[in-house]
Amino acid sequence: MIKEQFFPTTIYGKDIKLDNELFEKEIIEWSKKDPGITKTNREGWHSTTEMHKMPVFKPLVDELFKMQFEIYEEECLDREPILGNMWANVNPPGSYNLSHVHANSLFSGVYYVKVPKNSGSLICNEPRPGVQLNMPIRKKGELPKHLWREVHLEPVKGRILMFPYYLWHSVDLNKSNDTRISVSFNFIQKGF
Repeated sequence: MIKEQFFPTTIYGKDIKLDNELFEKEIIEWSKKDPGITKTNREGWHSTTEMHKMPVFKPLVDELFKMQFEIYEEECLDREPILGNMWANVNPPGSYNLSHVHANSLFSGVYYVKVPKNSGSLICNEPRPGVQLNMPIRKKGELPKHLWREVHLEPVKGRILMFPYYLWHSVDLNKSNDTRISVSFNFIQKGF
């Protein structure tokens, strides 16, 4: 039997060391002064989307670009990435984010500033629409990753996750007694 796997969806991750305590302080202060906007967030705060232009977050922006350039090499992409927008998410206990994609982007992602235990995993769903029309009976036991239809990625403080814009994702309910803080962003490609 010949076996090749096509059409995979890659989720990239990278752990970095930045001043998350400073970021947390700045984001909380920002959330006290600005009502924010409502998108997929429920019971949490979503900032406006110009965060990448604020000098205090430049070290994070620099790291996001470094990772995006690595992905460009990996995926044989030409031209250059542009950080289209970036925003903060403050998710107190009981908050969550609805399932969504990031249209008009190339890569989307999240950076975790503060992640208490049980504060909500990133849920990513199988992006191919046809596969959702059938649920075959499978043998008992653990399935290999290429057959998964949903993956729950536990947030890790200081971790960046990047994925293609078309990947449906949501954020599980924050079941902790503390606030989760993250930063989301979208990259586009020069010339779009």
